[in-house]
Amino acid sequence: MSPAMPRRRPNFFYHLHPPTIPDREARFSYTFGLGGISLLLFLVLGLTGILEMFLYVPTPEEAHLSIRQITYLAPFGWLVRNIHFWAGQLMVGTVVLHMARVVLSGGYKARRLNWLIGIMLLFLTLMLDFSGYVLRWDQDTAWALLVGTNLIREIPWLGASLYRLLVGGEQIGAAALLRFYTWHVLGLALVATAFVTWHLFRVRRDGGISHIAPVPRVDREQLVHSELIAMLLTLACLVGLSLVISAPLGPPPDPGALVAEPRAPWFFLWIQELLRIAPPFLAGVLTPLLILLLLALLPYTLDRSQEGLARWFNRPGRAAQIVFVVILVGVVALIVRGALR
Repeated sequence: MSPAMPRRRPNFFYHLHPPTIPDREARFSYTFGLGGISLLLFLVLGLTGILEMFLYVPTPEEAHLSIRQITYLAPFGWLVRNIHFWAGQLMVGTVVLHMARVVLSGGYKARRLNWLIGIMLLFLTLMLDFSGYVLRWDQDTAWALLVGTNLIREIPWLGASLYRLLVGGEQIGAAALLRFYTWHVLGLALVATAFVTWHLFRVRRDGGISHIAPVPRVDREQLVHSELIAMLLTLACLVGLSLVISAPLGPPPDPGALVAEPRAPWFFLWIQELLRIAPPFLAGVLTPLLILLLLALLPYTLDRSQEGLARWFNRPGRAAQIVFVVILVGVVALIVRGALR
């Protein structure tokens, strides 16, 4: 008899799923690998961000210059910066699409706490992207920072105190840049890492992808292979995009210069459009908070049943699906309108 072959130990990606997963939910067309792709982009952001930290200097005098050194002088610095930038933009999209898949397929049923963790991760993703946008410290980001932080002043009673806490004084300066840098590389990043770990732990502990139990289960290998292919294609697209389109970088900030059309980062263009038609507090503070609150409460208000779990466009979750799609379409429409101005 030939000696038994040693059993191959599964790699890291295998541990994202239990040894067996539900047959129907194991198909790639159920999840499209959006959760794994979002995790991959998060890891890419962490790696490229660490590389950029070796050269970035978080002071008003050196920040913009250090970005230029990364882009034009450091070996392959332009590629690292481009990958970091585009990974951040793609992650916003994949996180939103992942949440859309969860809502439309009833995946939040029986996993309502993990849905709340996902809402927090969406918020952290947007804040990480905005704080990274500010760290470019060019003319465009300076105006976006000025408008964004001034919205904090509109909060009744607490606005002035929160503004000073955020920017480190009565006006934007060295303290503001240092605080945004600290939040970006430590505060927000560490909190996001903790929530990602918690999110993955709960998915793993609850038996993997949301499913109807008891159902036939299959080995995880087929799904893992499909997700690995999706991740490799994502990496290829990310590198290709980074080779073709450079991350934006405007002129150094000039307090005396006027910007013809101050523009928010694309993922906040919808708020900028709302500011054209509504008071600052309503458009820039209250509306985003109400949207996050409404999304968080979807499984607790509009769809509290367990029926339709893991079923695309299930009837019991129709109200939650409609509300989510209306919010998503409205935000996207405002973003497109702002981009076309």
